[in-house]
Amino acid sequence: MNEYVFKPKTNLSHAELPNRDLANTNLTEARLYKTNFTKANLTNAYLTKANLTGANFSGANLAGAYLISTQLDKQ
Repeated sequence: MNEYVFKPKTNLSHAELPNRDLANTNLTEARLYKTNFTKANLTNAYLTKANLTGANFSGANLAGAYLISTQLDKQ
C-alpha cells in the first residue's frame, strides 16, 4: 500500500514523480499537466477525468488503471 493521499481535483502539474509507488491512488479529476510519471507504479490508480496533457509515462505500470474520460492530449 502506498503512502499518498490526495484531495479530489489535486493540482500536481509539472510534478516530478518518477519511480513512485502510486498503486491504488485516487487521482480523480486531478490536474497532472506535464507531470513526470517515468517508471512509476500506477497499478489500479484512479485517473478518471484527470488532465494528463503532456504527462510522461515512459516505463510506467498502468495495469488496471482507470482512465475513464481522461484527457490525454499531447503537447
